[in-house]
Amino acid sequence: MNTPHDDPRRPRVAVIGTGTMGSAIASRLLHMGFEVSVWSRNPVSTHASIERGATAYADATEAVAEADVVITMLPTQSAIRAVMFDAKTLDAMEPNATWVQMATIGVRATGELASDTELRRPDVVFVDAPISGSKEPAESGQLLILASGPDEAGRLLDPVFDIIGKRTMWLGSTGAGSAMKLVLNTWLAFQTEGAAESAALAESLGVAPALLLKALTDSPLASSYALAKLNRMIDQDFHSDFALDWALKDLDLVASDDGDDAAPVAGAIAERWRGLVSNGSSGLDVSAARRGLGRSELRVPVTA
Repeated sequence: MNTPHDDPRRPRVAVIGTGTMGSAIASRLLHMGFEVSVWSRNPVSTHASIERGATAYADATEAVAEADVVITMLPTQSAIRAVMFDAKTLDAMEPNATWVQMATIGVRATGELASDTELRRPDVVFVDAPISGSKEPAESGQLLILASGPDEAGRLLDPVFDIIGKRTMWLGSTGAGSAMKLVLNTWLAFQTEGAAESAALAESLGVAPALLLKALTDSPLASSYALAKLNRMIDQDFHSDFALDWALKDLDLVASDDGDDAAPVAGAIAERWRGLVSNGSSGLDVSAARRGLGRSELRVPVTA
């Protein structure tokens, strides 16, 4: 009987960064029988993966040493560079292994990582593959994977992507995945802010929340995402599924990747959300965009 280690359809995977999304991806792979090693800057965050069967390492270089596929889910370009380049984790990867960069760090930063990988480890395949979705879709294999990179990468990665995603879009050369992710995240921000301002306007005009929801249900005016966020805003349910801080980070990436002229409204939303993050909404869900709007500002205790 073949083990996952022996099965060519199940490459060995290392997940570097086991925060909310990295841990969810590792959990899904383990549930489906993959051999998974993990490492995190915060060792406590690896505990859930260990309980599900992952092997955790104190050093990222050890975690990647025998992996066919290395997935990075670190929050920023600087964090990725510190782990993969400065700490020599890239150097420790197997020849012909594949590095899948799945965090949202922007187009320019992704291009720099790809170029530096080619110079330092030309035998390692770099794939840009940010994901669209949150923790629950990751755990149930329902993510949208926005992949870009060498054509041959799909042969190794399809078995992995087919497990963690409901759909993979191969979009072309490296960076195309990150470009699509910024576009989708801008769309998400517009829907979130639209729901927040509509809820505040309804309150100001005396429109009952239940009637607003009824009017939008089964309407082409509202997506299931916008309705879900609107429900949470009405209930003042701001526990984090996708933190406002991270949504703001993504809007800042839109601006830094030449989005000021193309998406001026995204910049305006970013500035309002920056104020919310600075004044008590850090760590809350993007549904907290409802705060600070209308006649009575919503105030909720901030929890860790």
